[in-house]
Order: sequence, then C-alpha cells, then structure tokens
Amino acid sequence: MKYAKNILETIGNTPMVKLNKLTEDIDALVLAKVETFNPGNSVKDRMAVKMIEDAEADGRLKPGGTIIEGTSGNTGMGLALGAIVKGYKLICVISDKQSKEKMDILRAVGARVVVCPTDVEPTDPRSYYSVSKRLAEETPNSWYVNQYDNMSNTAAHYEQTGPEIWEQTEGKITHFVVGVGTGGTISGVAKFLKEKNPNIKIWGIDTYGSVFKKYHETGVFDENEIYSYITEGIGEDILPKNVDFSLIDGFTKVTDKDAAVYTRRLALEEGIFVGNSAGAAIKGLLQLKDEFKPDDVVVVLFHDSGSRYVGKMFNDDWMRERGFLDEEITKAEDLIKDHSDKPLVIVRTEELVSHAIDRLRKYKISQIPVIDTNGFVGSIDETDLFRSYVEDKDIADKPIREIMGKPYPVVKANTSIEEISKLINKDNQAVLVDLGNGKHHIITKHDIISSIK
Repeated sequence: MKYAKNILETIGNTPMVKLNKLTEDIDALVLAKVETFNPGNSVKDRMAVKMIEDAEADGRLKPGGTIIEGTSGNTGMGLALGAIVKGYKLICVISDKQSKEKMDILRAVGARVVVCPTDVEPTDPRSYYSVSKRLAEETPNSWYVNQYDNMSNTAAHYEQTGPEIWEQTEGKITHFVVGVGTGGTISGVAKFLKEKNPNIKIWGIDTYGSVFKKYHETGVFDENEIYSYITEGIGEDILPKNVDFSLIDGFTKVTDKDAAVYTRRLALEEGIFVGNSAGAAIKGLLQLKDEFKPDDVVVVLFHDSGSRYVGKMFNDDWMRERGFLDEEITKAEDLIKDHSDKPLVIVRTEELVSHAIDRLRKYKISQIPVIDTNGFVGSIDETDLFRSYVEDKDIADKPIREIMGKPYPVVKANTSIEEISKLINKDNQAVLVDLGNGKHHIITKHDIISSIK
C-alpha cells in the first residue's frame, strides 16, 4: 500500500503547468510551478517544516514548546501543519493588510492570531516584527522562527524546490521568475540552478513601496521608497538575510493594480486559481518578455491559492473601490451605479446649520443639497461652512437658508463625464443626477477623480 504517514510527507513534488493564453506574445516555453498543490496550499510549507526540523535538531525548539512567528499567513499555515503533527503550540503575528481568509484559516488550524498595523516602521513596537520578538521573549519554552533571517528557509528550496524544477525541465530551464518576500525561495532555487548551469537567469518580482529593486541596482537602501502597498506576499521594507542579491540577475516592479488584475486573469484564462503574488509574478514575466528567446524555457513560481483572496482580488466590490476594475465609465449613471440605491442626504432651508454639520459628520460627506417645498434651492459645502463658522461662532443656531450657497446643477443620467467635469469647479463642488421618478443622486469631485484609471 502507498500512503503518507502524516500530512507533512505530502509536501513537495508540485506540478509544472504550461501557460498558454496569457503568454501568447512570449517567444518561449513558459511553465508555472504551481505550489498551491502543497497541503497547506503554498510554497511556504516547504521551508516551514525545514525550519521546525532544524530547530528541533539543534535544541532551539523543545518538546511541548510554542512556535512564534510574524507571517503574511502562508508561513503560518505551514508552521501550523508542523505544529499539529509534532505537538507544538503556535502563535502567528500577522499584519492587518492580510486577507481575512488567511486569518480565519490560521485560526482553523489551531493558531493563536495576533493582528498588528501595517503602516508602521519595522522598529515600531506595534509592528509585526517587533510584536513577534516581544512575544518570544515573554513566552516560556518558545521559539521565534524569524523566517526573514532563518537560513533554513533558503536551504529548504536549495534541497527541494530547485532540484524539482531542474528535474521537471530535464535541465533545460533558462530563466526562473518569482516574487521576492523573505527571499528564501528565490535564493535557494537560484543557488541550486546556478550550480547546475551558471547561465540560468534569475529574475525577482518586486512591488512599488518595496526596497529590493533599487537596492539590487544601486546598493542604496532608500527609505523614501518605502510606503504602504496592497500586494501581499512580496516586497519588503527591510533586507532579509535570506535575500542573496548576488544570485539575482535583476528585478522588475509590478503595481498593485496589475498584480490584482493578473491574479484574476490567471483564473479566468488559464484555469489556475492562485494568489496575489502569482498575479504579480505573471505580470512581471510579461514585462520581461524581451529577455526571452524562442528556445528558452522560463519557469515562474506561483506561491499560494486563490482561496485566500476571495474577499479581495476575487471580489468585484473590493476591486472597484480601489479602481482596479477596468470598467468603461463615460456617463453620469456609470459614476453612481455602485451607490445609486442609497438615499440622497439633504437638509431643508429652515433646519439649523447644526443639523447640516451633524449630517456631514455622520455620513462622512462634504456637500449636501438644500431643499424646500419647491425642490432644490441651495447647497451646503463643508469648506464654506468652516469659513462662515470662523466669521461667526453662533452660526450653528441659524437657519440653513441664511448661509446656503447656490443649488447644484441638475444633469440627466446619460450626461457625459466631460460635461459633468466642466460643471464642477471652485464655485460649484457637485452636480445632481436626475434618475427619474423624483429620485436624484449627487456626483462630487471625489467621484470624478475616483473614475480616473
């Protein structure tokens, strides 16, 4: 009989799949190493178990101990599988930009999950780097994994992933393309492949807001390049020891939007349901197409499963809120379709200014139309309201009609964006859209800006 003695024995030997539609314009054979076939659905299973086993071997991890790690979710899943099989407790420290699915999955496999803010410096005591270290110091019989600087990370891919790729391509691989986060995958695979054939080119995929590309090209760690980004699993605001820049031939950067769009395209056009970093990897590969020749064999690694991004990249509302959906917006009705069902917030001429202030605050809006029994007769704008308050502190108890501005222009639902843009200026901050049946909706400068791709 053939069976695995436990779930850890099913890690590795993931399939290589030829890409077809998305790579039609590339004159080379493009193969995807699909790591979602690992039991924890990501490439991180490999290094998680390797790090546990190495820590057991040298005594850093003792029986009944607690494993502690800062993770974007996937390493945590791999560690959880190891912890379950080997009898350890697990605390995962995760940043709040990671998908809810990742957090729920970690809890489902027994991990305690601690969530930290994303947009803080690595040295900030609230960062997930700092919180991980603190918990390790405070927790008896614990082991802090530190996947960024733990060289067992790279070793796992040197021992497993690299040899698999070499064998599956019969040594014909010419290029390896992969997203870079902790650096273990790219460095371990690169070390193995370049020992086999020094001419193999290694390309890292980076994201905007990360320091890798510039540091590789100039040796400068530029803190001005560091800012918050959406793409998960790649890029860093630190230089992990696992990133061996000497083994990497070059980097290309991919935007958050392109990473999200190509994540969806992989599912729709290739039938490969993978995660956010895979979208970045395939878009980065397409950006590098001039590097490839007809006889080349290009391998791109897809880190994890699309199931961890169902509430994000695979959710139309999430994509639309960030301007990532390439929908054609040409008319007034296109601008308001996502919220046209919501009632229009208004104030009446005889209400007090304090009522308008309350509504601006409650609904987090900046403009309100004013009505009376005849219809729309004026408008309230937060900037004008603030100016009036500076001049007269008693303004809150005055009726709206005494301070309201001109009524907003009213346009039809099929009015073009160009015409609406002309109506919005420093003297007029919004327009009203007539939806028929007495219903109206408001379009502001913010709506126009949000529609720009």
